[in-house]
Amino acid sequence: MLLGLKRHYKKRCQGRMRKHVGDLCLQAGMLQDSLVHYHMSVELLRSVNDFLWLGAALEGLCSASVIYHYPGGTGGPNGARRLLGGSLPAEAANRHRPGAQEVLIDPGALTTNGINPDTSAEIGRAKNCLSPEDIIDKYKEAISYYSKYKNAGVIELEACVKAVRVLAIQKRSMEASEFLQNAVYINLRQLSEEEKIQRYSVLSELYELIGFRRKSAFFKRVAAMQCVAPSIAEPGWRACYKLLLETLPGYSLSLDPQDFSKGTHRGWAAVQMRLLHELVYASRRMGNPALSVRHLSFLLQTMLDFLSDQEKKDVTQSLESYTSKCPGTMELITLPDGLSLPPVPLTKLPIVRCVKLLDLPASLRPQKMKSLLGQNVSTKSPFIYSPIIAHSRGEERNKKIDFQWVQGDVCEVQLMVYNPMPFELRVENMGLLTSGVEFESLPAALSLPAESGLYPVTLVGVPQTTGTITVNGYHTTVFGVFSDCLLDNLPGIKTSGSTVEVIPALPRVQISTSLPRSAHSLQPSSGDEVSTSVSVQLYNGETQPLVIQLENIGTEPLEKLEVTSKILTTKEKLFGDFLSWKLEEVLAQLPLQPGKVATLTVDIRVKLDFSCQGSLLPDLGDDGISVSGFPLCSPFRQVVRPRAESKASNPPEGSKPGDPSHTKTLEAILNFKYSGGPGHVEGYYRNLSLGLHVEVEPSVFFTRVSTLPATSTRQCHLLLDVFNSTEHELAVSAHGDGELTLQAGECRRMAIQVDKFNFESFPEPPGEDGHFANAKQLEEERQEARGLEINSKLGVRWRIISFPRGHSCVVLDRAHLSLKRTGEASVEGLLNQLVLEHLQLAPLQWDVLVDGQPCDCEAAACRVGDPIRLEVRLTNRSLRSVGPFALTVVPFQDHQNGTHNYDLHRAVSFVGSSTFYLGAVQPSGQSACLGALLFLYTGDFFLHIRFHEDSTRKELPPSWLCLPSVHVRALEGRA
Repeated sequence: MLLGLKRHYKKRCQGRMRKHVGDLCLQAGMLQDSLVHYHMSVELLRSVNDFLWLGAALEGLCSASVIYHYPGGTGGPNGARRLLGGSLPAEAANRHRPGAQEVLIDPGALTTNGINPDTSAEIGRAKNCLSPEDIIDKYKEAISYYSKYKNAGVIELEACVKAVRVLAIQKRSMEASEFLQNAVYINLRQLSEEEKIQRYSVLSELYELIGFRRKSAFFKRVAAMQCVAPSIAEPGWRACYKLLLETLPGYSLSLDPQDFSKGTHRGWAAVQMRLLHELVYASRRMGNPALSVRHLSFLLQTMLDFLSDQEKKDVTQSLESYTSKCPGTMELITLPDGLSLPPVPLTKLPIVRCVKLLDLPASLRPQKMKSLLGQNVSTKSPFIYSPIIAHSRGEERNKKIDFQWVQGDVCEVQLMVYNPMPFELRVENMGLLTSGVEFESLPAALSLPAESGLYPVTLVGVPQTTGTITVNGYHTTVFGVFSDCLLDNLPGIKTSGSTVEVIPALPRVQISTSLPRSAHSLQPSSGDEVSTSVSVQLYNGETQPLVIQLENIGTEPLEKLEVTSKILTTKEKLFGDFLSWKLEEVLAQLPLQPGKVATLTVDIRVKLDFSCQGSLLPDLGDDGISVSGFPLCSPFRQVVRPRAESKASNPPEGSKPGDPSHTKTLEAILNFKYSGGPGHVEGYYRNLSLGLHVEVEPSVFFTRVSTLPATSTRQCHLLLDVFNSTEHELAVSAHGDGELTLQAGECRRMAIQVDKFNFESFPEPPGEDGHFANAKQLEEERQEARGLEINSKLGVRWRIISFPRGHSCVVLDRAHLSLKRTGEASVEGLLNQLVLEHLQLAPLQWDVLVDGQPCDCEAAACRVGDPIRLEVRLTNRSLRSVGPFALTVVPFQDHQNGTHNYDLHRAVSFVGSSTFYLGAVQPSGQSACLGALLFLYTGDFFLHIRFHEDSTRKELPPSWLCLPSVHVRALEGRA
C-alpha cells in the first residue's frame, strides 16, 4: 500500500512538474516543447485524479494551441495593438495585474524577443496541437475540474473568459453565451467593490464581443450601479455616469434627438426611460446640473408619446426645478472623455403644424417712387423690356413670396400650434430664426390650454439689413429650456413659402390729429385708400387749426415729405385757401430722426361769402343801409333795425338764418408722401391719406362798406355794417379793440381806424408772367390780392357769447356746446375801387418831429421861453425822384368856434427862417430839414405847413403832398 501511495505521489509530482515546465516553455516562446510537456502532464495527472492541476494542464494545452491557431491573439483589436506596441517585460508585468491572466502571448512578440521558431518543428506542432473544436472541449473539461473546488472560482472564471474569447474568434456566439452564463454563477467569495465592478465590466465587454449588445448593456448597467453601492463610502458617480453612457447603444438609445425623428421608435421605451432617469440622477449627484437638464429635456422630447399624464407632470416639474438653477441652452456639452452631447430642441412643446409669412399693413407697404419725389431712382436695366430679365424675375417669383418686407419694420409670421400636454403650457421667449439677412426677433410669450386645438400665434421681428430673408424656424423657452426649432426638422408642417425680399429701410410715420375721427367714409375718385378721417363743424369765417403730429416711429430719418390736398366736392365759391399750412416749418426739421415728432398745423379756413343776401334783408334798404359805398355823415356806430312790419313777416321756410338747410358741406383729403433713408435712394416711398369732413353754417354778413378820413394822414376810418345771421348773440371786434354786440338777426355799424396801405409793396400775382388772358383779369387778381391784404390788416372777428333763450344745452350738438366759437369776418370781394383809393398810402411819406418826437396824433408840450426844434422828414417810397420842395410853417390858434387866428407874430417867434427847403429825393431815399420856434405865451398852438407854388408840386398828385397838422401846447416856464 505504501508502495502504491509512493507511486501515486510520484506521478502527481511528475505531472505537476511537467505542467510547470510547460508553462516555462510557453513563456519562453518554445511552443513545441510546451505542447509536449502539457500532453505528458495531462496523462500523468489524469491517472492520479489530480483534478485541479489537471484542469490547469488542460488550460495550458488550450492556450498553446490557441497561440498556434490564432497568432493575432484573442484580445480583440485594442488588445492586439496594445500587445504589439509594448515590450516583453511590460507584458510580463501585466500578467500579475488583476485580470491580466486572460491575456495570451503573441507569437509576434516572441519573435521580437529573439526566439525564432524552428521551421522543422511545425510538424511537431501539428501533432501535439489541438484542433479548434478540441480547444473548446478541453476548456469545458478544465472548467468542470475547477468547479470541483470552492476556492478555485477565480481560475474557473479566467478559463471561462478565455474560452469565450476563443469562441468569439470562431464566431460561435451561442456556445460563448453558455460559458458566460456559467461565469455569472461562479461564486467568488470576499470580492472587493472594485473587483465586482471589474467582473461585471468584463462580462459586459465579452457579451459585446460576441454580439449580445443588450446583454452587454445590462451588465454594464449593473457595473454602473455597483459603483454607487450603499456599501461604498465614497460612491463613484462619475464612473457610474460613464458606464451608463456606454450602455446606451445596447438599448438602441442615442443622445442625438435627430435619430428619433427618422421613422418609427426603436427599442423598449420603458427601459430607455428608466436608463434616462438614471442618467439624470447620476449627473445631478455629480454636481453637473447642465447634464441633468440636457438628459431630462431629451427624455421629454423623445419619450413624450410613451409618458402617461402623471409622468408628464412629474418630468416637467423636475425639469423646472433643475432649470431654476441652471437654464437649458442649445450649446454643445462636451464631457471630459471627449463625448459631446448635442442640443435638444423641444419641438413638441408646442407642436407646430403651419407657418405663414404675412404681408405688411396697407399703410406701410412700400410703393415705387416716381420722379416727383426724387431723381435718384435706381433702375435694373436701361431697356424698357428684356426677355432675359423677365425670365429671371419669373424664376424669382417662383421661389419668393410676392410681397416685400422693409428693413427696420416689424414683420409678422403666423404659426398654427397646439399643446399636447394635459395641463396649461406656458411658452416664453418665442421668436423667429432666420437667415440671409440680419434679423432682430422680438420674442413673445403665450399660454396654451391643456390639449388645445390649433391655435394661431403671430411672431414678429425686424430685419436689420436688405436682401432675401428665409424663415428657418423659431426659438422657444419652455420649462426653462431654450430651444431652436428648425422647420426642416418638424414633421408634417405646412408652409406657403418661407423666403421674402427685404427692401432698404424707409421711415415710418404715425399721424395723430387734434380733431375727432369722422363717421363719414370718404371715397376719393382716384381710388386712394384713406387711412383715417376727421370731422368738424364750423361757422362761415371760422378757422379751425388741425394739429397733425408726424412721429417718425421707424429706424430711418424722414428726408422727403410732400403734403398735397384735394377738395372732393363743393358747389360754393371759396375765398382764400380752404386748407393752408406752412410746410417749411416741417421741412426745416428734416431730416426727422427716429423717435422725433414734427408738428404740422393745417388751418381749416372756411370763407364762403360774406356779402348780403336779399332773402335775409328784404327791407333794410329803406333805412339807408346798402352796399353802395356812399359815405355816411358820422363815424360813430349806429344801430339800424328792420321795421316792425319786416319783423312780422315770415320768410319762406328754409331761408331763416341758422336753419340746417343753410349748412354747407366741404370734403377734402390730405395726402402725405414721405420717404427717406436707403429706401428713398432705391426708389420707394410710403403714402398716408387723411380725410376731412367739414360742415359750414352761416355766421355774419356785411351789408355796406365805406370810409371816412382820420386825423392822421396815415390812417382812415373804415365803416362796416354787420348783420348777425346766427341764432346766437355775437360780439364783433376789429384789431382786438372793444367788441360790438349783436343780437340774433340784428345789424349794426362799426368804425375801424386803420393804417393806410402801401399797395406798391404788394407782390404781383403770379399770372403777370402770361398766365392771365387779358389785362382785366390781371387787374381783378391784383384787386383780389389787395382785398386779401386789407382783410388781414383789419382783423374783423366775431365771437359767440351766448345761446338763445329757451335753448336747452341738451339738444345742442357738439358744435354749439363751446362758448368760445370765434371766426373771421372777411371783406374780400366787397371793397370797390373807391374804397381802395381811400385806403391807399401816399408814396411820399411826410413826418414832422418836435424836439425829436413824432407829433402826428398827440400834442407836443414845451415851455414858454424855451426854443423847440422842428424837423420835417420826407421818405420817398415811389419809383421816381421827387423834389426839390419849399415849405412854409404858419402858426395859428383854433378858437373852437370856426375862427383861426393867424396873427401870432407877438406870441410865436422863429429862430431863423420860417421857410424850409428840401432837395431832390431819390427812390427809397430820405431827406430832412430843420428849424426852431420860440413860444412867448402859454396856450394851444397849431402849425400849418404849406408848399410853395412851383412846377414840382403841380406834377405830383395832391394825395402825395398831405402833411400832418402839428399841435403844440406851450406851458408856463420854469421859475
